[in-house]
Amino acid sequence: MTRLVVFSTAVRKLSLSSGSRPKVCIVGGGPAGFYTAQHLLKAQDDVIVDVYERLPVPFGLVRFGVAPDHPEVKNVINTFTQTAQHERCFFHGNVNVGVDVTVKELKKAYHAVVLSYGAEANRCMGVPGEDLAGVFSARDFVGWYNGLPSNQKLNPDLNCETVVILGQGNVALDVARILLSPLDMLKKTDITQHALEALTASRVRRVLIVGRRGPLQIAGTIKEVREMINLPDTTADMLPADFKGISETLKGRNAEQNKLCPSLSGRRLTWRKSKEGSGEDAKAVPTGQMEDLECGMVISSIGYKSLPIDPCVPFEHRGAIIPNDMGRVLDTAGLYCSGWVKRGPTGVIATTMNDSFDTARVLLKDMKEGTLDLSVNKPGAQEITALLQERGNTHRNTQKKKNADCTLFSRKKNTLLTNSQKFKTF
Repeated sequence: MTRLVVFSTAVRKLSLSSGSRPKVCIVGGGPAGFYTAQHLLKAQDDVIVDVYERLPVPFGLVRFGVAPDHPEVKNVINTFTQTAQHERCFFHGNVNVGVDVTVKELKKAYHAVVLSYGAEANRCMGVPGEDLAGVFSARDFVGWYNGLPSNQKLNPDLNCETVVILGQGNVALDVARILLSPLDMLKKTDITQHALEALTASRVRRVLIVGRRGPLQIAGTIKEVREMINLPDTTADMLPADFKGISETLKGRNAEQNKLCPSLSGRRLTWRKSKEGSGEDAKAVPTGQMEDLECGMVISSIGYKSLPIDPCVPFEHRGAIIPNDMGRVLDTAGLYCSGWVKRGPTGVIATTMNDSFDTARVLLKDMKEGTLDLSVNKPGAQEITALLQERGNTHRNTQKKKNADCTLFSRKKNTLLTNSQKFKTF
């Protein structure tokens, strides 16, 4: 059982003389925020770090976005907990920056502010029907089975045999795997009780994974593909047309290159209407063909995007990121960013770690070179806490509980169907 440690902002160690110390505020208590804090605390022994999080609890997508059957990924929570326990690090939950307190007020109270609030919105498909009942975003569905407070009342109707998932990334594969996993496997995870009860009564037996690209271009990793293919009592039904010509294309490549796609037996997709391309500039283009897929539920998993947090913070709407130079927010002294809001929602947790460390290094360099004025005493959390209390905001501490025992049900054989065709309409 994972013990979640939450730290109150009202108590600080009396041994700390915080008056003259550099004070850094981090907005976002997910991986990017804690990795940034971790490097700052290790690299400079007098810096004080305050982490502000919109949710009442820390750890962001590591807690609410990782599949419940992937506990090894969630182990990083142990590292984040050690960071949060550091005598110079303080977590402030239930604080919605941009609503409860402005970025301008944070900048006034701290020597530096790092925006690490991630990507909380879903990318829209822009097709008719995506707002119909029975159409959900993968982010909301994942939040539902992981216990995200805002998704507790999602209540997806699983009284259907077929579910269509739009997208071919790891999140899409996670959702498909959870929908089709045997219940005796799910009961060993930390999936929420209400989701487990819904999946116990689920009639879903078939999942269609639909995307624009072919098997070698999908965003999902080999690990997740293997997990899906090897899922007990599940048949992976690949469309032969998607693999036509792959072996011929890969002839002559050495064994090391072929290891990039061992589960695909050295084959590559060719488009049904010869819409071929190569390299990073290759893009999926419509063939003009249409296909109707009968299903009871649609889950859109085409990516996340960040949102603007405050009018005073520049924001690039097209890329859904904060414009920056190596983590320094453009034209805004003392303001930095890390994680998805810095580079976009891509990569694995190690990518976020390296990205956040880079931002922390840049911030520390600015401190050392005098770009950040540390001669002025900053009140830090003392001033922000007073503002929040004045406005009626309270810090809320909660602890996640392990799900209770569940009833074991047997399920009929499931079917997984992958399809590389572009899905245009419902």
